[in-house]
Amino acid sequence: MGRVTRSPALPSRGAPADPSRFLPTSPGEMAARGWDRPDFLLVSGDAYVDHSSFGPAVVGRFLESLGFRVALLPQPDWHTPEPFASLGRPRLAALVTAGNLDSLVCHFTAEKKRRRRDEFSPGGEPGHRPDRATLVYCNRIRELWKDLPLIVGGIEASLRRLAHYDYWSDEVRRSLLVDCRADLLVYGMGEVPLERIARGLEEGRPVESLREVPGTCYRVKGDGVPPEAVRLPSYDAVRGDGRIFCDAFRLASEEQDPFRGRPLAQDQGAWWVVQNPPAPPLSPEELDRVYELPFTGEAHPRYSDAGVPALEEVRFSLTSHRGCFGDCSFCALSLHQGRRIQRRTIPSLIREATALTERRDFKGTLHDVGGPTANFRVPPCEKARRDGPCRGRTCLGPSPCPNLRADHRDYRELLRRLRSLPGVRKVFVRSGLRYDYLLLDPDGSFLEDLCAHHVSGQLRIAPEHASDAVTARMNKPGREVLERFMERFAETNRKLGKDQYLVYYFMTSHPGCTLTDAVELAEFLHRRRIRPREVQDFTPTPGSRSTCMYHTGLDPLTGEPVHVPRGRERHLQRALVQYWMPENASLVREALRAAGREDLIGTAPRCLVPPEERRRAGKDDGSGSRGPGTRPRRHP
Repeated sequence: MGRVTRSPALPSRGAPADPSRFLPTSPGEMAARGWDRPDFLLVSGDAYVDHSSFGPAVVGRFLESLGFRVALLPQPDWHTPEPFASLGRPRLAALVTAGNLDSLVCHFTAEKKRRRRDEFSPGGEPGHRPDRATLVYCNRIRELWKDLPLIVGGIEASLRRLAHYDYWSDEVRRSLLVDCRADLLVYGMGEVPLERIARGLEEGRPVESLREVPGTCYRVKGDGVPPEAVRLPSYDAVRGDGRIFCDAFRLASEEQDPFRGRPLAQDQGAWWVVQNPPAPPLSPEELDRVYELPFTGEAHPRYSDAGVPALEEVRFSLTSHRGCFGDCSFCALSLHQGRRIQRRTIPSLIREATALTERRDFKGTLHDVGGPTANFRVPPCEKARRDGPCRGRTCLGPSPCPNLRADHRDYRELLRRLRSLPGVRKVFVRSGLRYDYLLLDPDGSFLEDLCAHHVSGQLRIAPEHASDAVTARMNKPGREVLERFMERFAETNRKLGKDQYLVYYFMTSHPGCTLTDAVELAEFLHRRRIRPREVQDFTPTPGSRSTCMYHTGLDPLTGEPVHVPRGRERHLQRALVQYWMPENASLVREALRAAGREDLIGTAPRCLVPPEERRRAGKDDGSGSRGPGTRPRRHP
């Protein structure tokens, strides 16, 4: 292999965008480097943003750091195969990802309506990637090069690696690996498996011989299944029986450990899919090297006019770690990144922050320092540090493990050093924060530091619900924990003389949530005078426990029946959470009557909504004196 031309690091003071500082995306950019073809062709469903928060950029820069020529083909026209050949046949393999999000999550709302914006496309304009992007891209590549090694990855492929329920088609689908006819599927964070695959291909090994790589899945006929593999119920079996689907989910969940996990195998019909155990975690030094690759921190110059909206949220943010031991039932991040915490060193983060201060467009504010959960910088206990997460036991939800040791000392030190840097005026924490973990820390100084230095007037938290029955299904803390945190937050801000507020994220229509539970949440909001704008209807995404409950009506861990809100009930539940909006009044009344809570329809202070007669008479519609957009009141 010839000498690789490396992309230079970002110049200080934000020099004008220069294509030579990015991975090549066109024949002209390749020719400028003296390439006739790349070693790897990386096809992505996202616009190309050369930033460490964007998976395709991380993959491309990582392979580049190993000495390989990587060309990136962002959002190609998928209607014909020709655009996929524009950069030439790659010497070693084609890599395909739908991008930072599952393409259907990116394209559709929870009500299965087309979204009007795509934050990962130029100017936020939709229509630049197909639905089921991984599958479509692979089909086009196979039309061009039937014998080229084809490897898929990213969150879309990762969460669809086994038979899975697909909300948008309302059916159980086969492994994406079978449908897209790829040779390998990389799941989770891809650096470890990609390095082994790339070096194996460079050595001349056929892709079929690279089936021992951790963090990958591959296809075989039945006689090729490893004898030590756990055989899951087949695709046909899980498609036809909800209890068997739950069995498969539970068996697969027990093997998601890089040290104790066993291979999994599932019959998909013509093929078996074998999942190797997860890739081992990166050490802090290895993770530092990934995040200190020469990212420009910018969108490619081809987007200079429109920009890529998703970049703005993270442009001046730092990723401090990967992984999350919160294990929320509905969350895809813990499935994708794993429950084991992989953290960067403080010196690495200081170097990155210092480089940001040298940019011309830096205004002195680091917008966020965190990860999937901001205050999970250290393992939850000594056993997790030594052996990894427990099988069959979660750390926090719905009640904390007695072995858990909440510790914010490292995170506090990181934040202290960042806010002390020359040129840094503010350091905010805007990632998700687990307040239940914060309350378990016997040293209460982190909350004081947080309120004094790292809250920009509002702190976002995600209680998701106020009914203990629902939060238990979500694997989240109950209402009593939330109310304790609300009181601690208010008390701390009073002590500091600050006027700061909590902003709440709530979720409606989660499996297990009845109309009675939704009314309980509405009463809590009314009593606390909280009027949430951030409300998310539950969206079943592949691979999660919550999605399993939605599809089967059963909790896969207990076998208990679970109520699943569908159809009109979903609209009623959402209206209850925003009962104070005039446009929701009729739905709220309908929901209250269906729940047997007509006592909450009226004019008394405890009522949620007035009767129809008052609305028709043009009097108080129940929205209260504070209209939309009014500053939230201080919580008691």
